[in-house]
Amino acid sequence: MSQTEPRCSAQEIYNLPLMDLLFQAQSVHRAHFDPNLVQCSKLLSIKTGGCPEDCAYCSQSARNGSALSASKLIEVQRVLAEARRARDAGATRYCMGAAWRSPKERDMPAVLAMVRGVKALGMETCMTLGMLDADQALRLKDAGLDYYNHNIDTSERYYPEIIGTRSFQDRLDTLDRVRAAGINVCAGGIVGMGETAEDRVSMLETLAGLEVPPESVPINMLMPMAGTPLADVPKLDPLEMVRTIATARILMPKSHVRLSAGRSEMSDELQAMCFFAGANSIFVGEVLLTADNPGEDRDAALFAKLGLRAEMRAETEGCAA
Repeated sequence: MSQTEPRCSAQEIYNLPLMDLLFQAQSVHRAHFDPNLVQCSKLLSIKTGGCPEDCAYCSQSARNGSALSASKLIEVQRVLAEARRARDAGATRYCMGAAWRSPKERDMPAVLAMVRGVKALGMETCMTLGMLDADQALRLKDAGLDYYNHNIDTSERYYPEIIGTRSFQDRLDTLDRVRAAGINVCAGGIVGMGETAEDRVSMLETLAGLEVPPESVPINMLMPMAGTPLADVPKLDPLEMVRTIATARILMPKSHVRLSAGRSEMSDELQAMCFFAGANSIFVGEVLLTADNPGEDRDAALFAKLGLRAEMRAETEGCAA
């Protein structure tokens, strides 16, 4: 069941006149969140490149002919040093991503040490490591992991056009294991990959229809990467991004909706519309794994212009989810 029972279907909501859609989304947003408060996360790639998956959008795939070289898992102390800097700059959640199909046992001790160390800094912890089995999910929970990110990317119908090395159901199975372990779910998708509006709505319906919808829903706008199959895909109409954010907010009123990849290509005006549509979380810093992101100075200037405030870090040893 979704967090709400809209009187209209999700597709009807998405297709509303834009002013009506924005009004409804902002009304829902204000009922559950401070409309001027934005949660800020920092993302670090702890292992870059060489991924065996064939995700058509990803420059880290070994199958896509990308020039990006594979790296080893970085040292725990370097991760903690980066997390400390992010915390001191105002980030409240630290997200760590590895270009894996799934974690290998030899890497789990270091991954668990990263979670424990970031948690001890008083930040929320998030990992994205690919598919998990039940035991791995439980060990991450025991280490103090607050969130696990595993995007479904697109609709079940369009999914085989984007990824062939794991199924849509594989994605949902990992989300089920994460939820069963007691970890908060971070799951969203990517728009602008050549999908239809119906595919975007179907993706959101899948997320909202989970037994418990994700606590965090990142919505990414494709940033075409050289060497990938989607390098030359036509750009999506920016208002379709706004509609996707607004529909996500209405379908999942209690979730943080994160305006994720693609912000570096968005005007201030477009970002403002996305915030008005219900986005209330961003990644800060100049890079997201391998994609560009607005720098902190630009974000600070935008927040000042819009009267937005960054959610401040809780002064405790470990933030509640």
